[in-house]
Amino acid sequence: MNLYETYLRSRKVTTDSRAITPGCIFFAFKGEHFDGNAFAPTALEQGAAMCVISDAQYAVDERCVVVDDVLATLQELAREHRRHLTVPVIGITGTNGKTTTKELVHAVLAKRYKASATKGNFNNHLGVPLTLLSIPEETEIAIVEMGANHPGEIEFLCGIADPDCGLITNVGRAHLEGFGSFEGVVKTKTELYRHLAGKHGLVFVNADNERLMHEAAGMEKSVTYGRSEGAKVRGSHVADTPFMKFYFEVQDNVYTVQTHLLGGYNFDNCMAAVAVGLHFGVEPWDIKEAIEAYVPSNQRSEFKETARGNRLYLDCYNANPSSMAAAIASFNSMKGTMAVIGGMHELGADERQEHERLVAQLDDCRLERCLLVGPEFDGMSLPENMLRFPDTEAVRAWLQEHPVSDATILVKGSNTNRLWTLEELL
Repeated sequence: MNLYETYLRSRKVTTDSRAITPGCIFFAFKGEHFDGNAFAPTALEQGAAMCVISDAQYAVDERCVVVDDVLATLQELAREHRRHLTVPVIGITGTNGKTTTKELVHAVLAKRYKASATKGNFNNHLGVPLTLLSIPEETEIAIVEMGANHPGEIEFLCGIADPDCGLITNVGRAHLEGFGSFEGVVKTKTELYRHLAGKHGLVFVNADNERLMHEAAGMEKSVTYGRSEGAKVRGSHVADTPFMKFYFEVQDNVYTVQTHLLGGYNFDNCMAAVAVGLHFGVEPWDIKEAIEAYVPSNQRSEFKETARGNRLYLDCYNANPSSMAAAIASFNSMKGTMAVIGGMHELGADERQEHERLVAQLDDCRLERCLLVGPEFDGMSLPENMLRFPDTEAVRAWLQEHPVSDATILVKGSNTNRLWTLEELL
């Protein structure tokens, strides 16, 4: 039974035995605490057309395909499907802002096209293949987000998604334990540029980012965007009240956009979406409407007013030195009064230095109170307004004893800190 022909009949794959639909292909993964192979017989009973397994004892009939590596088989199926796709594929990577930029680009392109984009942050070696295989047949343009925490991963993902054009949001100090250094981050992220150069593809480049402009200097096709005088697509950040307002220019016309995004750093993300939209022929007024209608979710630059009278700036899905610095700077401009900050992970030998730098930046904000969460802050000499907690549960206990009201609060940390669980107490 041909795997790709079977896929084309339903265009559905799943790695979750609880999500079987008629005609789908079930890829049975084996983890530390589960064995998907054992669910293959049940998946077939529930209507799966085929099961890809790695343990022959669960092969009940010819509908079970036994392979050495289930993930590699899924990736190869995605590569095969990509070779048959005739729609433009846009690749997006970067240290910060990937998901927000992807969502903005999708919103803009959806004004003119039947657009498909990565769901959530399915941007790794498993998520990218699943994204490609879930592209609806009627799609006219696709946006694929690609993430990495080790050298070579963007090159590998480009080998699956094979983008025709793309952009790098920025390069910053994140996953240093995996990349080894900031230069390792740059080298890996710019693998997208090198992939596109090899197929005469187009890159969208932030003209205000000197490093990215340098890395893209040899590209045959590029569209620049930003504040810079020489940018092809120009605009400027206007204000944060608290939501970011900006404008962009098209010929002699100026389009002012009032977003639902917190933080001036989102100007770059919005301008990327403007540049992509204009390149693909979306009308400027439609671009303005799409960005103004976009409301962030999943604790990414969210703003909420609570019953306690607090104003919450929730940005607790991801955290690294560059995203921390940007969020704190933006929060300071909003005259914030309190912060709950989680420790940053995967920084290797730079961990102590980066957290000391973080504390110094927070100290400059002159906050009334700052709650630091995680062992990364252990042993530091802290200002009087900063309290240290081993974990989020300890913060929860403190907040129950010390209720906070009428405050402007930044909640920033990685998802693993689970700082979003504190929202009910704020």
